[in-house]
Amino acid sequence: MLGGSKRSLVCKLMMMMLLLTHLAFSGENAFSQQSITVRFEQQSLSEVLNVLKQKTGYEFLYNDEEIKGVTGITRSFSNASLQDILNSCLAGTKYTFKIVDNLIVITPDDKKDEIKKVTVQGKVVDDRGETLPGVTVLLKGTAVGVVTDIDGKFKIELPKRDTMVLIFSFVGMKSHEVDLNKVRDLGKEISIKMFPDTEDLEEVVVTGYANVKKESFTGSSISVKREDLLKASPTNVVQALASFDPSFRIQKSNIWGSDPNAVPEMYIRGRSGIGVKGLDKDALSKSSLENNPNLPTFIMDGFEVSVQKVYDMDPNRVETINILKDAAATAMYGSRAANGVIVITTRAPKPGEVTISYNLTGSLSLPDLSDYNLANAQEKLEIERLAGIYEPENGYYANREDAIRAYNKRLVNVQKGVNTDWLSLPLRNAVNHKHSLSIEGGNVDLRYNLELGYTNENGVMKGSYRDNVDVGFTVDWRLKDKLQVLNKISYNFTDAPDSPYGSFSDYAHLQPYDRLYNDEGILVQQLTFSRDRGDKQLNNPFYEAKLNNYNWNKQDEIIEQFMFQWFINNYLTLKGQLALTKTMGRTERFIDPKSSNATARTANTSTSANSSLLGDLYTTSSDNTKWDTQFSLYYSRSLGLHNLNVSAIVNAQSTKSESTSAHYRGFPSGAFHSPNYAAEIYQKPGKSESLKRLVGFLLSANYTWNDIYLADLSVRFDGSSGFGSDQKWAPFWSTGVGLNVHNYGFLKDNDVINQLKVRVSYGQTGKVNFPSYSAKTVYATNDRWYATGFGTQLKALGNHNLKWETTNKLNMGTDLQFWHERISLNFDYYYNKTVDLITDVSLPASAGFTSYKDNLGETLNKGFDIQVRFDVYKDKDWNVSLWGNLNHNRNEILKISDALRAYNQRVNEKYEAAENAQGNVHLSEWGSEYSEPEMKYEEGASLTSIFAIRSLGIDPMTGNELFLYRDGSVSSLWKATETVRVGDEEPKASGSFGVNLTYKNLTLFASFAYDWGKQTYNQTLVDGVENADIENSNVDRRVLTQRWQKPGDELHTDIPAIISPGSDAYYKYYRHWSDMGSYNDIQPIANSVWNMYDYGNHRVVSGNYLKCSNLSFTYEFGKRILDKLHMSRLALTLSGANLFTICSSKLKGQTPTQSGFATIQLSDRPNYSLGLTVSF
Repeated sequence: MLGGSKRSLVCKLMMMMLLLTHLAFSGENAFSQQSITVRFEQQSLSEVLNVLKQKTGYEFLYNDEEIKGVTGITRSFSNASLQDILNSCLAGTKYTFKIVDNLIVITPDDKKDEIKKVTVQGKVVDDRGETLPGVTVLLKGTAVGVVTDIDGKFKIELPKRDTMVLIFSFVGMKSHEVDLNKVRDLGKEISIKMFPDTEDLEEVVVTGYANVKKESFTGSSISVKREDLLKASPTNVVQALASFDPSFRIQKSNIWGSDPNAVPEMYIRGRSGIGVKGLDKDALSKSSLENNPNLPTFIMDGFEVSVQKVYDMDPNRVETINILKDAAATAMYGSRAANGVIVITTRAPKPGEVTISYNLTGSLSLPDLSDYNLANAQEKLEIERLAGIYEPENGYYANREDAIRAYNKRLVNVQKGVNTDWLSLPLRNAVNHKHSLSIEGGNVDLRYNLELGYTNENGVMKGSYRDNVDVGFTVDWRLKDKLQVLNKISYNFTDAPDSPYGSFSDYAHLQPYDRLYNDEGILVQQLTFSRDRGDKQLNNPFYEAKLNNYNWNKQDEIIEQFMFQWFINNYLTLKGQLALTKTMGRTERFIDPKSSNATARTANTSTSANSSLLGDLYTTSSDNTKWDTQFSLYYSRSLGLHNLNVSAIVNAQSTKSESTSAHYRGFPSGAFHSPNYAAEIYQKPGKSESLKRLVGFLLSANYTWNDIYLADLSVRFDGSSGFGSDQKWAPFWSTGVGLNVHNYGFLKDNDVINQLKVRVSYGQTGKVNFPSYSAKTVYATNDRWYATGFGTQLKALGNHNLKWETTNKLNMGTDLQFWHERISLNFDYYYNKTVDLITDVSLPASAGFTSYKDNLGETLNKGFDIQVRFDVYKDKDWNVSLWGNLNHNRNEILKISDALRAYNQRVNEKYEAAENAQGNVHLSEWGSEYSEPEMKYEEGASLTSIFAIRSLGIDPMTGNELFLYRDGSVSSLWKATETVRVGDEEPKASGSFGVNLTYKNLTLFASFAYDWGKQTYNQTLVDGVENADIENSNVDRRVLTQRWQKPGDELHTDIPAIISPGSDAYYKYYRHWSDMGSYNDIQPIANSVWNMYDYGNHRVVSGNYLKCSNLSFTYEFGKRILDKLHMSRLALTLSGANLFTICSSKLKGQTPTQSGFATIQLSDRPNYSLGLTVSF
């Protein structure tokens, strides 16, 4: 303390001596003659003085300890005098200056010891008088500022200065400045009214490469903001999009029982590619997304990402989503654009005080079994008796004693009260929760954002869940208007185990009088009465679930994103981006030694010889490295009435994948499942590698004249390593023109017509939706050594002539707004023709390969989209709006190749054996294989057609179904070659509609989805009624209550007859059976897939539906409560999804939104969620 005082005294004495020495030599004249141009950005006074010393040559004398607290000086001067600069920089401080010759002394001014402060408070509203929360209020030239609260109010304390100007800024509003020195009474609350920024408010289409003003854009796109997205679905981004774009369709399969690890198939404006055909599908595959030819491209913050990443994404992190659909909107993505592009922009860090935001969404998903109509134990036994199962002459049992004994065993269980509800046993009420924490802040030049998230999503099948943990940190540095550098690093961990309870549909076939536990309360290993069609005894799925079986997948992902923008001048901008993604995955599947699925047990009938090899462990580890980079040069300039935006872009990406798999066998118990305990390595670790690269060169331009005449042009040249050497490169392009009629003089400022825009676009886009090396001949090495080294063998057959699959897109649309934008209407007609379809061509086994890639035909998707919005009423308290949308799409196969004709023949061959065996009593043992229609490819049909033989109904005298052949003839024999298109899974019209209502702090949002004019294959009718295996599995109640029994019943039911040999009907209508086989081999029930209503088009029923997809209530708490809680925002949201579905009553246990032809699925589940949003 003493040393400090001495130093201070010495400094003061020196200053006095210097002042006295130079008192007579004032440098005021020279001082005022210098002109200085300089800029200071958040600098301290000491730094400012050092800069001025270098620019002027003056020496500065000051106490560094005293002035170190003066910081944050932001000023800009042009040709200013040094005196003016110092006056400005020292304004608001307690310091002044004195010039003595060539020396400038900074000294405290006693008059400034007390800095006066001014408190300013007020309220910000929009042009309609509604409060505006979240408005940034800054003191001009400084970083001092606040943000308005939920009621639009603010309070800020400022140092009294000669110049005090507040700047008010808000997204979509014009910036507003207030000179506080001109305000009469600062003691009163001031009122600020902000007006919409017409340029900013006009929707901006974010294409991922550039931002284009919606009014000047000729393409077709849909923009969705975060607040609207959260209303439609607070938990899932992809599901929410379906409410806003009717052409964006989701096809999900619930066969796995609401598996949270299965992602549904999705597409925009119809399917254009074939993909994996029905006969080649993997029955165990949960997803149709890998290399799917119809999947749109997802872009997040300028980089391509997987659909799984988007599906796992927290909707709270979205800023906007743009769905790009036509060529003008998507051609800039070239070979990735044919299926449409979905561009996601995440929230960027915002300057201001540190803001902490927390979002919690808890949801409850309830399995809905109300649609299922399975027989209970008593009903099932009665069905078996009526079917003649226990009549010895029917061949089920050798003699009457065995039949009676079998019946009594089942009856005893029924009388004991055994009535196992198998469908409900593997299900649970799933409680899910999602947490999101964000911390952001900074100033105008440096902004940051830390994001933390955790999601726990449980499936309604017991034991299945998906856990996601993600962390992200973003730094955004800006040097005034010249340079921006942004860096974001994120980490994600996923833990995704499958349910050990298997497939939900398996439980529909178990006998209700089968017991789960024996008399000692121990789980039975095998069920007594439930069997498959081959009469093999089924295992108790609960026994399997309680073993140590597991199947899980874990994944770590690290993403580093770097971006810079150099604003060269007012017209030129250079932008560079780089993303590095590292993904490491691990998958393990273990089969307990006690499981009946152990390979050593299933491969041999004698398990004793292989008891040491029971138990299996399958391991897979993957390592993917991807880099994606692009450099862009943007030119934007307005010259009079002309406005031109030009972009030149180079884009390149590379993906390297490695995978290692192994199979171990023989484990001492289910508790010891490490590879160290394995008795043998059944399959040695095998490694596969792949490398996929894409490079593209893009030139795009957008031109407008007087905001009336519009034009867009894009040209892209892509090269892909996926193709052979002859077809690596391909051009893609688009052009569009438009006319803003409302900007003509005769419609300018019209009170009725606010917007009248017409636009047309045409172009060519492409896609590369197949694995690496699919177009190339590939060799595989084995572990055998020869004299010349490793052995190799051909693995895959390539096709060096494989062409790019391209889609030619035509779009014509109009955008309309009426009565002060209260009514808006958007209409688009499109015509998308896809040529050179790429798909697999199957080869006979003798060729040594299973398939190869080839171009196989042409498809067409044409239709229209309609978007309507009507703001019914709006004032200070109320806001009521109605909205709706509709899509009509017609898909057609224009041309097929010989390879597809060969595939159609494979479909016919599949059914050939069954055709020849019609009436055979043993056909039902494998009949389920033939009960699902296989897709055929015919010119004029669609990619979603349903094929069947046209049915004329049943002969009222015989109960035999009559089929109408292609040539017009009638027969009772089913033939695969006579099938025709009788329906289509795609609707003639689909979309959503709803209401958005706000009253003060309360908001209600309701949305309804619908499909009209589509058909679906009634698989539950097939499996549970017509082709029911009554002897071995449970069936639908309709088997008992709605069977055909006598002539005339065909007018009221389409369920085939049960004819027991002991009934009058048997003798009266025996001809039906005698035509099919000898008298002694008569099957007493029509459980063959070829008998009685077995494959006619009556199985094709209406797939129309109306569903309440979402209903939500949100309440925003007011300022009074927020002040008490010291919060800036507090909101509660209660929402429900899939609340009800209205559809055909024939779809018992089958949801109309399901995809494909599958067995009994789990209906759409009602989901209820409660959300909490807190900001500090």
